[in-house]
Amino acid sequence: MGLFNVYPLFDVTPVRAQDVFIYDENDVEYLDLYGGHAVISVGHSHPEYVARLSDQLSKIAFYSNSIQNPLQEEMAEKLARLSGCGDYDLFLCNSGAEANENALKVASFATGKHKIIAFKNSFHGRTSAAVAATDNPKIVAPLNAQQEVIFCELGDLAAVQKALETGDVCAIIVETIQGVGGLDEADRSFFHEIYSLSRKHHCLIIADEVQSGFGRTGDFFAFQKHDWTPDLIPIAKGMGNGFPVGGVLIHHDIKASFGMLGTTFGGNHLACAAVNAVLDIIEKEQLMQAATDMSAYFLDQIKDIPAIKRVKGRGLMLGLEFDFPIADLRKDLILNHHIFTGNSKNPNLIRILPSLTVQKSHIDTFVDALKTALKTAVQ
Repeated sequence: MGLFNVYPLFDVTPVRAQDVFIYDENDVEYLDLYGGHAVISVGHSHPEYVARLSDQLSKIAFYSNSIQNPLQEEMAEKLARLSGCGDYDLFLCNSGAEANENALKVASFATGKHKIIAFKNSFHGRTSAAVAATDNPKIVAPLNAQQEVIFCELGDLAAVQKALETGDVCAIIVETIQGVGGLDEADRSFFHEIYSLSRKHHCLIIADEVQSGFGRTGDFFAFQKHDWTPDLIPIAKGMGNGFPVGGVLIHHDIKASFGMLGTTFGGNHLACAAVNAVLDIIEKEQLMQAATDMSAYFLDQIKDIPAIKRVKGRGLMLGLEFDFPIADLRKDLILNHHIFTGNSKNPNLIRILPSLTVQKSHIDTFVDALKTALKTAVQ
């Protein structure tokens, strides 16, 4: 049996990792400034993280959500304290796509409506309604396309208002900072205005924090910079530092009922141990402040590189935009300089999504490599 061939692969085979470094089968060291799509939040193989998962595995790894699991309650308490989102309840699942799927489902249950407003260049996942709300027709199967989704330009308030006036909209789903789409972000007034419109038209707002949450932008959640209150907040990626886990923060105004949502594996004991370790490490090592500090240092170090035409994003969720396609440049960085970076739907943009434990010396290594690589890049 072979593997279903859906991933273009670089010729790199990681066998171990430590903090911001990955090592291949020949013990070649790679600087990881991508974190496997912003998943590695507290560093590869963090000793406390490893110890907590190992200890939990020796006790109980899994049982279903039909029993008491105090680790879930511990997680909810820590999340409320660190994020400041005490007005929400937590539903646990397994991935970002599943988190968005459940958020959309809750919005439809709560409003009795079924249409979705999403934004161009969005990415919310690859399942049913989540992929329908993702602006990439190539990954939307006919089955998924049965969902009714209205796509608006990010920041276009008039388009959102017009879409709401069609009626039957259950949710507006928005990434505060677009990830796969290329790090675009609307301004503060846009979020406040769509919130007001959502109240007028009796729909809910979903702030997709799957990639931007858990301290990546310097705030616990990216939406908090704009001082507004979403109804639902899907979370995943950096939440488990590599362990598959996701969740939805659901505002107290939305009432639960037995059977409304469910999952076999979501919120299992190992997943909870992973998330609780991540939250403790973020707090003890002050990694949200570190994200802000390292972002400022990074921006200062690259400011005099003329090939970079624009920098997008916040904290350690950054995009470097050039005026040429970056595919070859990124390949050069990986294969010749041994540095992992990311791409996006914008062909001219490199994404920088390192662990929140990244240091100035790691940034210096990248900047030196980038300057060297740009000398030979096709521009």
